[in-house]
Amino acid sequence: MDGSSRQDDLVPKKGSNVSSVVWKWFGFESSDVEQTFVKCKICRKSVSTGRGSTTNLFQHLRQRHQAEWEECSKLRDENKPSPSAKGPPKIAKRQMSLAVLFSNSVPYDKKAPRWKEMTDAVAFHIAKDMVPIYTIEKPGFIKMLHTADPRYKLLSRKYFKDVAIPRMYTETREKVADQLERASFFSTTTDLWSSRTLQPYMSLTAHYVDAEWKLRRFCLQTCYFPDEHTGEIIGHGLKDALASWKLVEDRQVCVTTDSGTNMIKAMKMNDWTHLQCFGHRLHNAIGKCD
Repeated sequence: MDGSSRQDDLVPKKGSNVSSVVWKWFGFESSDVEQTFVKCKICRKSVSTGRGSTTNLFQHLRQRHQAEWEECSKLRDENKPSPSAKGPPKIAKRQMSLAVLFSNSVPYDKKAPRWKEMTDAVAFHIAKDMVPIYTIEKPGFIKMLHTADPRYKLLSRKYFKDVAIPRMYTETREKVADQLERASFFSTTTDLWSSRTLQPYMSLTAHYVDAEWKLRRFCLQTCYFPDEHTGEIIGHGLKDALASWKLVEDRQVCVTTDSGTNMIKAMKMNDWTHLQCFGHRLHNAIGKCD
């Protein structure tokens, strides 16, 4: 009987807890239903084992079957659980969680890039969407920011009124002025209007075509205009507005306004080419037909 057949007539250990690689070289006689006596598949010798222990099996291979012992040792090393499956990583993970929790509770320094990014975003929201500054004191807005970034601590509305929004205005104005300086020619539109509370304002918008043939326009100002709306006052106000933006009048192709007599007078006084608004003139024409 060769070694292979002698090994095959031994049955493997029963049960789901056979995890040790050493059982590849040991088994039981088929008649040993209770699997009481462990036998070596190589030399057929019985090997005593303690309850669930495989120490004697490893010793038997090491002392009597060197080649099989080396193979068994190699397999055992390969089947060892990686360090990531053991306890220390759990501790590391717990430590990492505590570190993250701690870092989330530490507010950003006001010099940190992330703090500036969040503050600029709040200021942009106020300016772009034209919401009241007190919006930032509402509980819903505060909760939204805390959810977005727990480390960001919102400053008072006084800071946004006196610092953040004026700074954003200055930065934006410089960018717009730089682009207008590159325009060879431009036109403007202006209008007088009243708010819901009947406060008077005057707006001035510049239009030009850039080097890539794209139409650009910027609202240069919307200023409170409580003075009497005479042609002279309007004309001086528009001249001052262009001067504040360092826009040369010779580069201004024309000015579009409504057909009000005060606007017509202001354009003549400034000696500017005047283009009356088509929509306004059409509205007046329809009114005269009634």
